[in-house]
Amino acid sequence: MTQDPATLDQLRVLVAIAETGSFSAAGRRLNRVQSAVSHAVASMEEQFGAPLFERTSRRVRLTPAGDAVLAIARGVCARADALRQLAAALNRAEEPALGVAVDVLYPGPALAAACRDFATAWPAVQLRLHTDTLGAVAGLVRDGRCAFGVVGPAADTRGLVLGHLGEVRMVPVVAASHPLAAGASPVGAERLAEEVQIVLSERDAADETPDQAVLSNRTWRVHDLHTKRLLLLEGLGWGNLPESLVAEDLGAGRLARLYPAAWPAAGIALTLSVVTRPDRAPGLAGRWLIERLEQGCRAAMEVER
Repeated sequence: MTQDPATLDQLRVLVAIAETGSFSAAGRRLNRVQSAVSHAVASMEEQFGAPLFERTSRRVRLTPAGDAVLAIARGVCARADALRQLAAALNRAEEPALGVAVDVLYPGPALAAACRDFATAWPAVQLRLHTDTLGAVAGLVRDGRCAFGVVGPAADTRGLVLGHLGEVRMVPVVAASHPLAAGASPVGAERLAEEVQIVLSERDAADETPDQAVLSNRTWRVHDLHTKRLLLLEGLGWGNLPESLVAEDLGAGRLARLYPAAWPAAGIALTLSVVTRPDRAPGLAGRWLIERLEQGCRAAMEVER
């Protein structure tokens, strides 16, 4: 068997010298005497059959051969560090990967903040995040692709374990140029029924969830909130969107708030729930993220108030 040209320990020495600029500084970083650092370099140079450093000045420099070895050494050390983190995670019963499905109604900024904090708290866990609508989220949990999901009240959660997460406030809006924006308030159901209502709908018509909060017989169907918002901004109809998503548009006057007589003036508060499979409880990282998502949802509602 051919001997490896360098050990992981020697590669760490090479990287330390390249980053600190001297054998002595590398020794201090690695908590080793300079003679041990010099010995590691000499062993590598013997194995590679080429000098890795130029030692003609006070600050050592990599040779072309050293540059080539360094590029690979950094990758090897990074992978070794990742493997060490994974081993530590497995020893703590931490899942190596976490699949999560979140309904698009969940506040986007709160979701991004939770993911940022997750990356810091669980660096060894690979996060696989799915954002979808209505019944699709529960389906991802039911078929085992996700450890848990965050669903709205319309989702079919049969066969899943259900837990309360929080609420999201939906508000009806319309473009400032739309006729409804200049009308009387509150708006009667008959008047709203005359205009196109843009409705969030399932991607798979075969599994379509019953409509929620639909007051018009004239509907346009979309499958994501981004498209719905853009169509509303174009004045193509009216519809409900999460308050966190339209706050900036309302403040800038691009969208106008509607007050249907049939609904609460503050908007409709939809309950968000966590769903899991009864035979597959989330691990440590999953439970941590559920708690963080609950905090984010609660904070978003407090800001909206």
